[in-house]
Amino acid sequence: MTDTILLDSPEEGVCRITLNRPEVLNAFTWPMYEALLDALADIRRDPATRVVILTATGRGFCAGHDLKNAGPSPYHPDGVGKAYGNRHSLIGLGQIPVAMRNLPQPIVCAVNGTVAGVGYTLALASDMTIAVRSAKFINTIHNAATGAELGLSYMMSRAVGSQRAAELLLTSRPVMADEAERIGLILRAVDDDKLIDEALVLARGVMANVPMGIWLTKQSLWLNQSAGSLEAAIELENRAVAIAQATEDAKEKRAAFWEKRQPKFKME
Repeated sequence: MTDTILLDSPEEGVCRITLNRPEVLNAFTWPMYEALLDALADIRRDPATRVVILTATGRGFCAGHDLKNAGPSPYHPDGVGKAYGNRHSLIGLGQIPVAMRNLPQPIVCAVNGTVAGVGYTLALASDMTIAVRSAKFINTIHNAATGAELGLSYMMSRAVGSQRAAELLLTSRPVMADEAERIGLILRAVDDDKLIDEALVLARGVMANVPMGIWLTKQSLWLNQSAGSLEAAIELENRAVAIAQATEDAKEKRAAFWEKRQPKFKME
């Protein structure tokens, strides 16, 4: 892990990932992309982590890709031209939103400031996103000659609808946090000094439920965005129910409910 991607645990069961290049509004370098993917891979295998909070230091969440000091792409093969190298690099970066959506643990994105470029993707790929009221969302991907990459066109339209997505993707109009909440781009806007507190409230709400149930509910939620029919969606949910109810944690959840206490899950 590099000092540009920080990991800590603000409370039991929560892993916080912090983007840490505040001097450039947390613009990504190629080593940062790799470090983020490594962190997600490690968290995926960590049963002690129930929820992930993704946030950043400084006055901006993420300004996108660092166009000046990103360094060489590790995904660019030797002996190929620019177009081929860029194609390989984008496929490499495309692992990030997929890894986020495939993570067993829900991700709460806590946006502390301006969002642009890949930062937009991180906010949309998270399961729940809250933002300080001073935050601003800007589609700067047009500066790279296109208006969508890393799944932005897929996720945006599902979050805000096709008409609104068309406007935001085609015009690059900035969106302030209060409007982002109103149109469904984020879950809610919060006071600047309450950001992490509000993220932890969401995390605690998740952790009160059966770990396997949370994992499979997250999977059902995102897979069913593209379900071919209502019947297919219900069948996926039914299979998730059968798996989750077979765990010892499910028994513990039921016992805790009747005994009016907090459950103590053991991942069994």
